[in-house]
Amino acid sequence: MFDRSLNALLQRPLQSVAKKLLAHDVSPNQMTWIGFGMGLCAVPLIAFDYYLWAIMCIGLNRLADGLDGTMARLTQATDLGAFLDIALDFLFYASIPLAFVLANPVQNGLAGALLIYSFIGTGCTFLAYAVLAAKRGETSTVYPQKGIYYLGGLTESTETIAVFVLMCLFPACFAVLACVFAAMCAITTALRIRAAYTQLRIHP
Repeated sequence: MFDRSLNALLQRPLQSVAKKLLAHDVSPNQMTWIGFGMGLCAVPLIAFDYYLWAIMCIGLNRLADGLDGTMARLTQATDLGAFLDIALDFLFYASIPLAFVLANPVQNGLAGALLIYSFIGTGCTFLAYAVLAAKRGETSTVYPQKGIYYLGGLTESTETIAVFVLMCLFPACFAVLACVFAAMCAITTALRIRAAYTQLRIHP
């Protein structure tokens, strides 16, 4: 919901850093993998209750996610880059609730499973529409710079990361936060299904 505004705000500083990384022969795909690795470092940190360090890793993951796309647009965006960007993002997102389940399986197990299930809903509707949009030659007017069609919703990257940070700041509230965010993800899934019905029935 806030991704577009945040992207516009960060565009200039990201470009400055991206140019320096490119000058040192760091490729966009390398930055994607670096970011993914940093994001996964949050899993053992959360599992062993090092929550503030986990927030730092989550932040570094998001910084790398902004940089890799900026670097690609400054050079040559590729289909492989677009694939890695979205695939590793979804794997990272699912790893955080998994980490909280590992930290406290009894207290967090059910809520963690519910949140990961809700991510399946948002992820599969997002990717399924992106596949059909590419087949139909559609481009997103909201995110024209992205490598695949981005169908927005109530829960996008900004909201997801905000919830992850809240979970790390208040780990005892994980179950409540996870259930609330899972409900928001369910709304996003429903909205995307509705959008698909509208677009695909009008223009079969």
